[in-house]
Amino acid sequence: MNVTFRQLRVFESVARHLSYTRAAKELFLTQPAVSMQIKQLEENVGLPLFEQLGKKIFLTEAGRELYHYGREIAQQLEEASEVLEELKGVKRGRLTISVASTANAFATRLLAAFAKRYEGVSFSLDVTNRATLLQQLANNERDLVIMGRPPNGLDLVEESFMENPLVVIAAPDHPLVGEKKIPLVRLKQETFVVREQGSGTWGAMERFFAHHGIELNTGMEMTSNEAIKQAVEAGLGLGIVSIHTLELELETRRLVVLDIESLPILRHWYLVHRLGKRLSPVAEMFRQYVFEEAPKLMKIQGTKPD
Repeated sequence: MNVTFRQLRVFESVARHLSYTRAAKELFLTQPAVSMQIKQLEENVGLPLFEQLGKKIFLTEAGRELYHYGREIAQQLEEASEVLEELKGVKRGRLTISVASTANAFATRLLAAFAKRYEGVSFSLDVTNRATLLQQLANNERDLVIMGRPPNGLDLVEESFMENPLVVIAAPDHPLVGEKKIPLVRLKQETFVVREQGSGTWGAMERFFAHHGIELNTGMEMTSNEAIKQAVEAGLGLGIVSIHTLELELETRRLVVLDIESLPILRHWYLVHRLGKRLSPVAEMFRQYVFEEAPKLMKIQGTKPD
């Protein structure tokens, strides 16, 4: 099979976008040039790589197989390029990172500080949910992922770098605001606005309260922490969120952390990548930076219960 790197690069872009037009735009080529590269590649492979149904194109079985191997080849070439640049002493490259939506606030702060130190580095940042993060890790799509602890039994390297306390929040005019050492059982009388089932926050909350024999009244499920905070601020109930999502709300006293016995629920943030993955020099620099600087950047003021 006589396949060129240029053909693989064009194929990877078309397969990722499932669009000749978008691939042409990304690669700064004309659409006929992209179509010609794909046609030549299919002739070399001896099998169709795409099929068109209506106005949409889809990968064939052969296309899916080639896409898998093509991405592996592209990643290895990128790693080789960055290693060679590192040997030249050039501190530049590209970092692809995904973070849990809960970690967005501090992750962007970390990236901004890192970018100031290494001005030649460019980034691709994806903020998404836990299920997507696990899928990206399974497909080896990102250099590093910041998330809560992944499930056991996956081929991953997970390194804890910072605590992630989950706290109970209330609107400033809630009757429990100002009370000290509120018994955990008292929460059974309240309505809670919580994250959706399957999220890391939901799992930690469910395990914690089940351990203490308490069943919460969960009136609403939300797909984001911002939605939870807005609902709590509007008086729709109490919420349970990461302390790292609350800096602005605590400073402006739009929300209050309640003083509940046995809380906060202590979790951790993890830096995660595929087992056996060779981190690029840029990814390894960022990994070291996270462990050195994250605790310093994350000293949020006003996080103690009133």
